[in-house]
Amino acid sequence: MGKFSKALEKSADQPGPKMSRITSGPEPGQPAEENTSGREQTSPAPEPAADFVRERWDRRLQLSADPKSEYFESFRRLRSSIVYPASGSPPKTLLVTSTVPHEGKGFVCANLGVALARGMEHHAMMVDCDFRNPTLAGLFGLSNETGLADHLREQADLSLLIRKTGQPKLSLLASGQPPKNPAEMLSSTRMAALIDEMAERYPDRIVLFDSPPDVIASETSVLAKRIDGVILVVRYGASKKEDIKKFVEALGREKIYGVVFNAFPENTMEDFLDRRMGHGYGYHRYSYKGY
Repeated sequence: MGKFSKALEKSADQPGPKMSRITSGPEPGQPAEENTSGREQTSPAPEPAADFVRERWDRRLQLSADPKSEYFESFRRLRSSIVYPASGSPPKTLLVTSTVPHEGKGFVCANLGVALARGMEHHAMMVDCDFRNPTLAGLFGLSNETGLADHLREQADLSLLIRKTGQPKLSLLASGQPPKNPAEMLSSTRMAALIDEMAERYPDRIVLFDSPPDVIASETSVLAKRIDGVILVVRYGASKKEDIKKFVEALGREKIYGVVFNAFPENTMEDFLDRRMGHGYGYHRYSYKGY
């Protein structure tokens, strides 16, 4: 059994520890059991309720991931195209990336993870590979102190690094503290082995890798070649057609599972957030189109 398998058995996306039964005395007809340890016997603390954990999510994610939201419907459609491809089997691993910074790929990855986990078929895990600008932990109200970097650098136990998100069937491996050599770490054989084990271990799990923009990180192309498919995030007014074309040609069109168009002027998510919160965050409506 691989490290990833063992980690998931103990990880945050599994049910919490079983509670010890508390009784006021011995069972009828049974002698009282003597406590020879000298310690007070206590039961494990219960896991926090999912609703309580979701209250810590970034407010933007809370709104966009509302099941009644028209914006979340875009991610349901994206989920359907992934889980039910026109041909072949669903991917086990997907890279969510962009060609340039500030296109909203982390936000897309978070919403897609929630959408996949809410489906009937799959569990989902997110892995934040953007050591330069990690965002996933913050979106889910979690610490980014430890994560992928610790496993790649020190072989830290994955079961201590994989976190609950508050959404059932969705877990997160945060990036951890930024290393000095992000390109070398993500291109390493240890990273390749982790991707392979994540892909092969569980048939009902889709793993999303949030990677840095291709224009500033050479390791993104290396990661993309090791992963089943790519979701490319394209932001209105930021992405250049030449950059997109170059990226697609380098990977091959068959590798692109879809393109998420972000920040189109009409019906923007910013307007939606303005109405709900009184101020905008610059995140706009997402629409999905197959490539």
